[in-house]
Order: sequence, then structure tokens, then C-alpha cells
Amino acid sequence: MTHRNEPDNEYWMRRAIELAERARQQDEVPVGALIVVDGNIIGSGWNQSITTKDPTAHAEIVALREASQQIQNYRLPRLSTLYVTLEPCAMCAGALVHARVGRVVYGATDPRAGAVETHFNVLGTNHLNHRAETEGGVLESECSEILKNFFKARR
Repeated sequence: MTHRNEPDNEYWMRRAIELAERARQQDEVPVGALIVVDGNIIGSGWNQSITTKDPTAHAEIVALREASQQIQNYRLPRLSTLYVTLEPCAMCAGALVHARVGRVVYGATDPRAGAVETHFNVLGTNHLNHRAETEGGVLESECSEILKNFFKARR
């Protein structure tokens, strides 16, 4: 567990970028995520769908699973913040709603599958029973560059 007294979006996003690098090293799409409550990381993850042969093993889901086990509850404290290097997809955004994550901070927008601002507003809609505060664009160029370099190397 890591402790940090003051909220610092760039600090936590850099930690999420480190997790994205772990995904890249495993030849997974480089996305990293972590969940912070009161300056402590309670869950972290990186994309592992290929490695685990699990289509739901996105960075956010892996972090949610770890956080839920850590606190022994599928509902996370409303004061929780998820930091993720890429805008969540619809599956991940839905899981964040169900877990009652209070805040989601992401780096790069996802022009293909983004469900926070790009194509949908899953975390802010009044049609669901929970809304999360969102902030995008934190270290956006660094987060985008990791993805661009990964896909460029695969071509």
C-alpha cells in the first residue's frame, strides 16, 4: 500500500503509467489503473485480457477486483478515485458505476471505445443510480504516446 497525504493527479497518473508499462512488457495493450482512497492504493492493475484469456481483464476491472478484495466489499467508498491511463470503455464504466467509485481520472481519450466523454457519458448520466466525478486529460500526451508507440511497433 502506498500512502500520499495530498491528492496529486499527476503523481497517481505516473503510477498508472508504470502499470501500463507492465502491460506493454506482456504484449498487452498498455493501459494501467489504480484505485486510491485516503492517499492509499487499494487496488491496481493493467490490461491482462490476452495473458489470462479473459475478455473482462481490463486494467480497471483488475484494479476493482483487487480493491474489492482489499476492503472486503464490492462497493468502494465514495471517496475512492480510479486513475487510468485511457478513458474507460462501456464495460469498465458500468463496473465503476456498480462499484460506486466516486471519482475517475484518466489520461488519454479513447476515440474508438471511450464511454466517459467520447461516445457515451456512462459515469454522468442521470439514468443510472450512481454518478462519478470525472476528469480527463491528465498527462494526456504521455498516456497517448505509450499507446501510439505500442500500436506502431505492432504494424
